[in-house]
Amino acid sequence: MNPLLSLLPTSKRKGINARLAQRFAYISSQTGDQPLSTHHSRFMCRYGYGRSAESASMGESGQDFAAVRIHKSVCCFVLCDGVGLSYQGDFAARYLGSSLLDWMEQGQDLSADKLGLYLERLAGTAAEELDRQPLHHESGLMRSVLEDKRRQGSQSMYICGKIELPKRGTRGRLRLAWQGDSRLRLWNGTEEISELFDHTFSTAERWSTNRGPIGGKPHWYERSIPADMPMRLQVYSDGLSDLDPIREPVPDEQIQVLLDASHTGGLDDDAAFIELQW
Repeated sequence: MNPLLSLLPTSKRKGINARLAQRFAYISSQTGDQPLSTHHSRFMCRYGYGRSAESASMGESGQDFAAVRIHKSVCCFVLCDGVGLSYQGDFAARYLGSSLLDWMEQGQDLSADKLGLYLERLAGTAAEELDRQPLHHESGLMRSVLEDKRRQGSQSMYICGKIELPKRGTRGRLRLAWQGDSRLRLWNGTEEISELFDHTFSTAERWSTNRGPIGGKPHWYERSIPADMPMRLQVYSDGLSDLDPIREPVPDEQIQVLLDASHTGGLDDDAAFIELQW
């Protein structure tokens, strides 16, 4: 407990703690692993992050990025998977993820068309920021190769969403958007309804600092949320593909086993995980 809180009367302390519990934020660091953790409020949020064995052994940043913000009855989240063959895929994942989270949280009348325009405009500012990144300790032919690769851009796949829970007799709203092959799964109660998203995941679709959306327009899904329907939403990158055939809730310790991947000598690919229930 904050030592200053202990000086307040019990009634005021409870009020402050209640207000703090209505706000939650998580941002993956990319430079270290995040053990599976859980937040409880009107949402239950589980989240975790693991770098590939190769990235961890070489002290390199992970290419994935994940973030969640919850304020009272509204939750925004993003999960990005940087493209390793592009220039600094971790940069695109971090820049795109942070920007999309703000756009989802602050935007009004969100729509697929507005997202497409936003992603096109975002490419310009992202490219300028990427150009300001120094090329450390490189010279000669290698520097020339890196400069050419940087001109082609940094790329990332993404899933983002905004959940507004029902209140005062009105229905809530769920909005989701994505490009790429990261996993997006949804349950109505115990029934998985992820077939709604079939045939919309492709490695050819992504966002680039050089070109904006690649491979087509962003996919968009929107629906109302009834007051009496518990729902579960799960997003994760391909480093956790072992979760693909599992429809039932997976215990914390089993997800942690997959994030550690000690049974296979470490993760083959970076892994980011977010699960939301309400």
